[in-house]
Amino acid sequence: MRSQDDLARKLRQIDGKGYKAYKELAGAYQFGAFVLYCDYIQGDPFASPSRVRVRVQQEIASFPKELYRNKVRRVALEDFLTRVMDQNIQKFVRGNRGTGKSGMIAVDRPGQEIIERTSMVVSDLYVEARLVMGLPAAGRRVLGQEARAMFFEELPKIVEKSLFYKNIDGEGARRHVELAEDQEFIRSRLKEKNLVAFVGNGAILPRESGISDKPMRGDRVVKFKSPPSLEVIFETPNSGAVKGMGIPAGITLIVGGGYHGKSTLLRAIERGVYNHIPGDGREFVVTNSSAVKIRAEDGRRIEKVDISPFISNLPYGQDTHNFSTEDASGSTSQAANIMEALEMGTELLLLDEDTSATNFMIRDIRMQQLIAKEKEPITPFIDKVRQLSQEKGVSTIMVIGGSGDYFDVADTVIAMDHYIPKDVTAEAKTIAERIRTGRKAEGGLEFGPVRNRIPVGGFDATRGKKVKIDARGVDAIRFGRQEINLQYVEQLVDPSQTRAVGDIIYYGIRKYVDGKRSLREIIELVFQEIEEKGLDCISPFYGQHPGDYALPRKFEVAAAVNRLRTLRVH
Repeated sequence: MRSQDDLARKLRQIDGKGYKAYKELAGAYQFGAFVLYCDYIQGDPFASPSRVRVRVQQEIASFPKELYRNKVRRVALEDFLTRVMDQNIQKFVRGNRGTGKSGMIAVDRPGQEIIERTSMVVSDLYVEARLVMGLPAAGRRVLGQEARAMFFEELPKIVEKSLFYKNIDGEGARRHVELAEDQEFIRSRLKEKNLVAFVGNGAILPRESGISDKPMRGDRVVKFKSPPSLEVIFETPNSGAVKGMGIPAGITLIVGGGYHGKSTLLRAIERGVYNHIPGDGREFVVTNSSAVKIRAEDGRRIEKVDISPFISNLPYGQDTHNFSTEDASGSTSQAANIMEALEMGTELLLLDEDTSATNFMIRDIRMQQLIAKEKEPITPFIDKVRQLSQEKGVSTIMVIGGSGDYFDVADTVIAMDHYIPKDVTAEAKTIAERIRTGRKAEGGLEFGPVRNRIPVGGFDATRGKKVKIDARGVDAIRFGRQEINLQYVEQLVDPSQTRAVGDIIYYGIRKYVDGKRSLREIIELVFQEIEEKGLDCISPFYGQHPGDYALPRKFEVAAAVNRLRTLRVH
């Protein structure tokens, strides 16, 4: 291993040379209390920035083991330190120093969720941060003195203030870790209380704005308070007794007038598959980890999905047991989204009437009388939701604003009134008894089997002669020549998750496709490998610097595979 003096000497030697001279910096350097690893050096100031790691031995970093003694705590501590490092970068880095990305230092920045990331590693042996640096240039000439300031002035300050326990907010780290552990504890105890979701009293569900995921502030904010009939208590390891609303397994409707908080509650529940940071407002909104948000998605591709529980007898004899289309309608896309979620093992479906296809959700008595069932291919969700619960053990939470017919099948009805929930189950059942709809259930007495499809190809990620996989924000992946549209996969919350999804498909899915394994088996094998080796394993930089991934769920990986327009299954 070379010394920091060697790095300083090299920077003096290449000062003013062509930008590719920076390539000579690759390698490891001892910087007193930390080691700097220059894993990848960019060849152009406009190219992807250089990738470096900084590692501090745990005997120097001195983080108490109780902060990372189990996986939940370790992930939370790594998340906390990533946030601390990002703050210190903003504090100590001067920024622009020339052409292109010159002067940039950055770490993968988390959002409101605590998600397993590759930006930070905490172990018994060391603490390591993975960063990117834009090495400075004037045009395409090395600015050696500016680079020296980055390596010898800014970087050591960032490391000292971020990776040494004595210099961070120890109490803040403990609170961050313990809160994540309590959220995971509640999630692990939902089933034993026959619940699928929990919303803690005092939660702040509204967000700051339509483009911000931070909590709303000010006098108008209404804190959540459970109806007495639905209130439950969890005795958590660190926060003690946490009270709030438990949503039972089965079929739950969220009703109420417009702008009273129905969709806001559902959005909080769909994000409750993740743990949240202190101060988010949704710290104790906790949902079954397999929950999947379902919506209509006009125009998506469907590859050989059995949508026959919902759609059959199509004109011209098209087979819905093995349904494919390049341009799905609202109802067929929603049916496929449900069947694909069931294929991956979901135990909870989340639907909002506003983003659902009307003809998929309900066919009332008047329409039944006008259009006979043999003329209508669609069996509405209202006639299958009870079968899903009873036969498959799959619960549903739905926002319903305009169809009281669902009172007939609901187990629980929650009315939102000025963001305050009320248990109106008894009133809804009374109305259902008093005002009969007269509609007839359609689609048979059973839901039917869920087909496990077997991928056989379509995973070519080359563009020209090279593999090209690029995440475009949260909502899209450029996979070779194909664009995977994830705009309506609403539980992807971080661009780093989307980046990981693309590489999981290329590394893992291709690896295990053999014409025999189902899509679910393949994805579960990939996640098993990630569990054993770490999320690093999917990276082309494995063993060096995969610092920009956040762990997605298997459901979002499957959603991306299903939206790959070249996918072939049998």
